[in-house]
Amino acid sequence: MKNSKHLNFNSPAPDLVLHDIDKKEVRLSSLWAKQPLVIAFTRHFGCTQCKEMLAELVSAHDHITAAGLSIVVITQGTAETTALFANEFAPNLLCLADPDRKAYTAYGLERGTLRQTFLNLKVLSAVRASQKKGYKVEAPPEGQDAMLMSGTFIVGTNGKILLPYYYDNIADHPSLELFLNGVLSTDWNKPFEDPIGRGVK
Repeated sequence: MKNSKHLNFNSPAPDLVLHDIDKKEVRLSSLWAKQPLVIAFTRHFGCTQCKEMLAELVSAHDHITAAGLSIVVITQGTAETTALFANEFAPNLLCLADPDRKAYTAYGLERGTLRQTFLNLKVLSAVRASQKKGYKVEAPPEGQDAMLMSGTFIVGTNGKILLPYYYDNIADHPSLELFLNGVLSTDWNKPFEDPIGRGVK
């Protein structure tokens, strides 16, 4: 059964004020006002899959921005801890701190089940693969919830959700292929209200 708290395509995107690593207030709508915005939520700072996901976003950053999108990463950390985490794992990406997890709640991101977080063969396999790439499995820092799920959203300049991506499990982050051949091949400034598909009128 679909989670009733999940946002759908064309839902209004929740607009919140968070803080960047310099403790300056940033309103989300100011980021999607001029160009579509990719919002990437991380889990906790010890999550290997999150670190791998951020590495992919960093590597695709120039391509994504060249396609007319901007990116923001939202974390469970404070501004201070987010600054340290971003410096190591998300250089050149705008990272916002959400230690109270109000943005997570607003975007329908909840605590996962054991199957979604730990007791899952896909997760265990992904963790092993991440370890081979040099990412360490670490416990969440104090104040961060290891059970919290993450997600990725694209918000249009009209403040509507264009792509809501909710993870099936913690290893289910959007692939680089999705961004390069899905996100970047789509005209996100074009309205999506009309029927989409061949022969559809």
